[in-house]
Amino acid sequence: MHQRVLTGITTTGTLHLGNFVGAIRPAIAASREPGVDSFFFMADYHALIKCDDPDRIERSRLQIAATWLAAGLDTERVVFYRQSDIPEIPELCWLLTCVTSKGQMNRAHAYKASVDANNAAGEDPDAGVTMGLYCYPILMAADILMFNAHRVPVGKDQIQHIEMARDVATRFNHLFGRGEDFFVLPEAQVDETMELLPGLDGRKMSKSYDNVVPLFEGGEKALREAIARIVTDSKLPGEPKEPEGTPLVAIYDAFATAEERAAFRAALRGGLAWGEAKQQLFEQINRQIGPMRARYEALMAHPEEIEAILQKGAARARALAGPTLARLRQAVGLRPFQALATPATTQTKAKAALPVFKQYREADGQFYFKLSSHDGRVLLQSQGFAGGREAGEWVKRLKLEGAAALAGAPVALGEGVQADEVGQALTTLQQADS
Repeated sequence: MHQRVLTGITTTGTLHLGNFVGAIRPAIAASREPGVDSFFFMADYHALIKCDDPDRIERSRLQIAATWLAAGLDTERVVFYRQSDIPEIPELCWLLTCVTSKGQMNRAHAYKASVDANNAAGEDPDAGVTMGLYCYPILMAADILMFNAHRVPVGKDQIQHIEMARDVATRFNHLFGRGEDFFVLPEAQVDETMELLPGLDGRKMSKSYDNVVPLFEGGEKALREAIARIVTDSKLPGEPKEPEGTPLVAIYDAFATAEERAAFRAALRGGLAWGEAKQQLFEQINRQIGPMRARYEALMAHPEEIEAILQKGAARARALAGPTLARLRQAVGLRPFQALATPATTQTKAKAALPVFKQYREADGQFYFKLSSHDGRVLLQSQGFAGGREAGEWVKRLKLEGAAALAGAPVALGEGVQADEVGQALTTLQQADS
């Protein structure tokens, strides 16, 4: 059985080494596995949550597409597309929104972080929180469930979103499946041997911290300059250095074999200067990404080639998404109108002719119920009750006990109605329910 693997990156800026190590590289490696159908997309709808600069989003989409292609993505083997080229995704997002509880969204990490920051600053808890941010996990679930991905390569900070996608899929299957599961339950794929890549200052590598090492932008010069700014301790050349826990070594590990990692640590403990260690790190990374950078620059010079690739990928994606959405529309009741149903059967007509209880509230604020015959005559009329619950309990008792419950019931016979007629009506209801 083929497994589907899906991943994407938000298009709000240029990519850095952390994106390459945490998402791009493992996803491309997974796409080369036998028995795997891979889906790669640029999450440009997600970008609108974080960025209101159209030029930045446009530029980022191009840079990210070129990066994935330069990193070795085989578009003949995988489905490569922009999220915004697949209109079925936002429609699925709405279907999923309608079965997702607000309480679940309240627990999303991104939303909670915004609320915590606002509370710490003495602001309204929801200050600056858009519905895009709040519902971000549902759109991510739609990205994944649209193509029934089995595995989603993510960083550890994204595992919660995969768990939410599973919850939403389970709820939809339960409500509308009727014995058929529309969605598979996706699994997060995390490289357990690799922590989140640290930035220049030791914190998680992130553009928001301004501590990133660029991937392709700025060429060798930008890569070398960023590595030179990695924070280290003040130990001099010749002094033993403890490699564990340092951002420089953690970044080196992401591009080295087990043997190279051991040798690098031994050299540092033997007194290797930090400057020389940074040079070795530069050479290690540049040796691997240099050829990719050349391909990236060629693609950026010819964006029309990237556009043609993406349009081809979108056509392949929509060929899968269209039939899936049609099934989901059918399941939730968004169906083409059909000819009227055949006339009711004798059994249906008989059921429609049964006596019926009706509960209602009058202008005086009191709650009442009455029992009417099939032709609309009032057989029983209750007194007023302060609450609808009490009225409902009497209706339930009359249905269950029949004529035996009439003694002491707070009701009066309808005009011209005999007790035997009421008793027969109640017996008829009991027989119909049995």
